[in-house]
Amino acid sequence: MSEHPISRFDVPDLDDLPDDIRDTILGVQMKAGFVPNVFLAFARRPAEFRAFFAFHDALMESDEGLSKAEREMIVVATSAENQCLYCVVSHGAILRIRAKNPLIADQVATNPVKADLTDRERHIVDFALMVANDSADITDDDLADMRDKGFTDDEIWDIGAITSLFALSNRYANFAGIRPNDEFYAMAR
Repeated sequence: MSEHPISRFDVPDLDDLPDDIRDTILGVQMKAGFVPNVFLAFARRPAEFRAFFAFHDALMESDEGLSKAEREMIVVATSAENQCLYCVVSHGAILRIRAKNPLIADQVATNPVKADLTDRERHIVDFALMVANDSADITDDDLADMRDKGFTDDEIWDIGAITSLFALSNRYANFAGIRPNDEFYAMAR
């Protein structure tokens, strides 16, 4: 385990947290076998914790439209673009698990153009990177192009919403210096 601090800011003790947040964290610990550092870092501000994870879960846990692996691929590609080590490492681990592919996260994070992606995955990543880098320049023609490639309006929305949420998350993790848990590095390799 790392001896480095979880964040540049103090993290609360689990016993000092509101019951709902403590229960959420303990549930994640039971499922994962450890507590991802982002949960502890966000727990210092309970209202923000609740709001962030409600939005996160609404987008990332949906069973409609995009697959869970496709959702994680968006996070890895855009988090790499935003230079967010925490999200690349942690969501890279989740992507490897959900895609059942030990190579995909490193490929997408390092150079998505050369990653071994299906045409659908490439369209998703390309559009997500457009949202991440040039959202002000997205036109109706860009949306029509995604529709022509077979994406529904809800899938296009999800690509943009996931990219947008993780732009926020990436900035939180970067300014707060949230470190990825050591456990994430070896998962699904």
